[in-house]
Amino acid sequence: MSRSIRVDVVIPVYNEERDLEPSVHKLRAFLREHCPYRWRIVIADNASVDRTPEIGQRLAAQWPDEVRYIRLNRKGRGRALRKAWLESDADVMAYMDVDLSTDLSAFMPLIQPLVEGRYHIATGNRLHPQSRITRSLKRELISRIYNFIVWLLFPHRRFQDAQCGFKAITRQAARELIPLVANQSWFFDTELLLRAEQRGYTIWEVPVIWREDPDTRVKIVRTALEDLRGLWRVRRTPHPLPIYTDPEADYPD
Repeated sequence: MSRSIRVDVVIPVYNEERDLEPSVHKLRAFLREHCPYRWRIVIADNASVDRTPEIGQRLAAQWPDEVRYIRLNRKGRGRALRKAWLESDADVMAYMDVDLSTDLSAFMPLIQPLVEGRYHIATGNRLHPQSRITRSLKRELISRIYNFIVWLLFPHRRFQDAQCGFKAITRQAARELIPLVANQSWFFDTELLLRAEQRGYTIWEVPVIWREDPDTRVKIVRTALEDLRGLWRVRRTPHPLPIYTDPEADYPD
């Protein structure tokens, strides 16, 4: 039974020549030991200009049955996930940040309810009482303020942590939801969850052990403005047409 299920684990990367190889080695070792399903690591490179493409291609050549490398010509985490997930034929597709800031011990609890058909989308929840989080006071305040704003605009939403870089989705849900998501960057995560709830999906949340990466590439002010625009757009358009499928395109945000 378990070997008939396939899971893709996507790592979106942009200029990650330092972290990519050790993270893939660590993730591969974990999956070989703990994941009973057929699995594949997908390196989704969105326009890196350092040695990331060289490293990604080498890892894919070294383990062709376990690692795949795909390349986009434009930057954006949403682009990378859109391409990797829509092209995948796996039963369940997950993603995590390349720094593995979320401890891998939460991976099987994340995907298991999706494999069993009890849920179709899952996310890590850093605000869960059982989560153990290490991050600066500044990042903690920003995260809580952002999630409070999400609650103000969507008071009936049932998930707590919109932006945790640790999510999973079934193939069926991805085919329905991703074309409804317009954002191609950091807001992709939040929009995916909100569109899921608008379509009646229930979201599985798991507590995580999470540590802040001091080398984060996120531009906080620019990302916050993008998120606020996106939240207002999603609130105004609860029933968008399913047309957003091209990872290289720009969509109105």
